[in-house]
Amino acid sequence: MTIALFGKSLAPENHPYMRQLLSVLQQAGASLSVYAPYLMQVKPCLSPDASFTTFSSYDELKAQAQLLFSIGGDGTILDAVPLVKDSGIPILGINMGRLGFLSSVSKNEIDSAVQSVMSGAYHLEKRSLLELISPHDVFGDVKFALNELNVIRNPEHSLLAIKVFVNDTYLNTYWGDGILIATPTGSTAYSLSAGGPILTPDSHNFVITPIATHNLTVRPVVIPDDSVIRIQVEGREKQFVFSMDSRTCALDTSVELTVRKADFCINMLRLNDGDFFSTIRNKLMWGKDNRN
Repeated sequence: MTIALFGKSLAPENHPYMRQLLSVLQQAGASLSVYAPYLMQVKPCLSPDASFTTFSSYDELKAQAQLLFSIGGDGTILDAVPLVKDSGIPILGINMGRLGFLSSVSKNEIDSAVQSVMSGAYHLEKRSLLELISPHDVFGDVKFALNELNVIRNPEHSLLAIKVFVNDTYLNTYWGDGILIATPTGSTAYSLSAGGPILTPDSHNFVITPIATHNLTVRPVVIPDDSVIRIQVEGREKQFVFSMDSRTCALDTSVELTVRKADFCINMLRLNDGDFFSTIRNKLMWGKDNRN
């Protein structure tokens, strides 16, 4: 089995955990392929006799690997998605940071996690994505988001009026700092902090969450994920900020956005001794009360 290693940065204090990961994978007989821009970060942790290949594109990853280990936090997994795309290659997140809903394996669980992976003691969670239908060339061919897309005002400008249609039926005009449309995966990210509900990964829904709305009666709305969503931006400003996961740009208010569910899913690898509810319970510290 060839396992791809993807990351963005590796702090010196995490070198021992990377050495441990590489050692356990080597002992388990796994072949390694390292993301080329990440190689310089990993090199200090590689043994002198280590054998590995590299990849830097979707095609190279698809041709070489059966699994991908994302080493970092949830943001690292989001950056791995454009490389994985519709290949079906499962992603396991190893959390070198703090919170981490997607990167569910802590650096203290590396040994047991690798053993579980190599023995097949895991299952796959299919995670839906949002796809930008129009305009189609905003972020090149990376026109999908695992977490959410945001329409927000420039911090230096006044509030926006954002008109939203679901399947060509008018939903509402949101006056405020912006709105976001989140997948079930993204429901535990920005949407959660903006007051949105938590959706389980297998929910066939999206959530439209207002950001700092000027109308306190406006609340998040959960819609079926087979909906087509259109967004029109109004107001005094000529531009707004648009983002999909970690990609951001400025668009003119004359641009109308059309969004729907992508025709492929991302496979997140979940170890058999873990589940979504235990993850959110632990990450959000539910029940961490002296009365319990």
